[in-house]
This record gives sequence, structure tokens and C-alpha cells, in this order.
Amino acid sequence: MSPKRRRSCAPLFAALGDETRLSLVARLSAGAPYSISQLTQGSRLTRQAVTKHLRVLEHVGIVHGIRAGRESRFALDPAPFQEIKSYLDQVSEQWDQALARLKSFVED
Repeated sequence: MSPKRRRSCAPLFAALGDETRLSLVARLSAGAPYSISQLTQGSRLTRQAVTKHLRVLEHVGIVHGIRAGRESRFALDPAPFQEIKSYLDQVSEQWDQALARLKSFVED
């Protein structure tokens, strides 16, 4: 796995490494853009806290803001998740190969 590939995925994993941001991603994965007010409903988070977390997600490209008059709505961008999936598939393949070698070694 190339260092360049790890560097490109590290900020995505770091952004997703927070429970609040994972919760926001789960809400946004429904497909429709949500306003900050809608994202704070049903949680103990303030609008400022939600905004802070959305900015982190926006910085790494996971979400993007859409202006609708005076309000911003945020939508999930699935493209970074393809990069994450590809990275995890590669790691999984490496582990599968390592386990196959171990199994072969033990059984011989």
C-alpha cells in the first residue's frame, strides 16, 4: 500500500473518527440535504457544534453545503466513500492473503 494512498485516506478516517460526525453522516446518508436546524433536532447538540462538525466533514469532501436563500443545507458526497471502500478492500485482500499463507504453513 503506497504512502500516497495512506495520506489521501487518513484525513477521511480522521474526520469519521468522531461519534458525532458519524451520526451526522448517518443522518445525511438518507439522501436529502438537511439544514443545520434539522440536523440538531432530536440531539443535545447546539447549532454551533453541528456547524463545527459539518465544517470538518466539508473540509475533507464528505459533505458539501448548498445555499438555499439565507439557509445552508448540507448533503453527503458519496465519492470519498468510494476511496475509503477501495482502501479497505485493499487492506482486506492483504489480510486474506496473509491468512491463506498462515493456513498453508500450518497445514503443511
